[in-house]
Amino acid sequence: MTILAFDTATRATTVALSTGSAEPVERRDDPARGERPRHTTRLMPMIAELLELGGVAWEEVDRLAVGVGPGTFTGLRVGVASARALAQARGIPLVGVPTLQSLAVNALACGDRAGTDVVLTVLDARRGEAFVAAWRVSDLRGTSPGGSLSGRPAGAPQALVGATVAGPHALSEIARRVGPSTLTIGEGAVEFREVLEPSGVSVPEDDSELHRVTAINHCRLARQIPDGDLAEVRPAYLRRPDAEIALDK
Repeated sequence: MTILAFDTATRATTVALSTGSAEPVERRDDPARGERPRHTTRLMPMIAELLELGGVAWEEVDRLAVGVGPGTFTGLRVGVASARALAQARGIPLVGVPTLQSLAVNALACGDRAGTDVVLTVLDARRGEAFVAAWRVSDLRGTSPGGSLSGRPAGAPQALVGATVAGPHALSEIARRVGPSTLTIGEGAVEFREVLEPSGVSVPEDDSELHRVTAINHCRLARQIPDGDLAEVRPAYLRRPDAEIALDK
């Protein structure tokens, strides 16, 4: 099965292609901290570049996969709208991949990291807030091409699957509840390192690959998601756009 996957839920734009015969390949654009995302200008050229690099025609793509967030309002809108348009125009099945779940799969790259039994994924939701989710590493180890991922909350508050945490204090409380044997990853983990680490969780170095959302994981997870209705692939905004909130104020 040939899968083309991409994600624009964070500042990064990541595109990956998996043909099933080799490891997925990825192209990504990572703006420096403080720079604006370049989803609208980079996504489609990166898709075209990756297909050309892989020698894959659109007629050979069996499935599209897109990260559905949570994430920034504009980024998610660009990614999901582009995915739905491509799927409809090309007649290709489309599946949505939860971005936080895909990020959690990065933990498998750690091998048997001493004492780690939970992975907590944290994305920066701006305005001092975060999007969070947690999985037991024992569940993630079942993830592989031909395997499956069973994502369950790891005993943290708010069910923790795609939860929005309002403020560093709430995030610190979650870190205490999931325990000291927790690997905490994602751009939000870097942003809130000073809040998280006193709770005993492990946060890799700022430049660690573990913090990066990658469409390669989207490809892996997309093999386990059954085809569905195109209209069911929707962005998980979790909160209203900043413009609406500002208008209310």
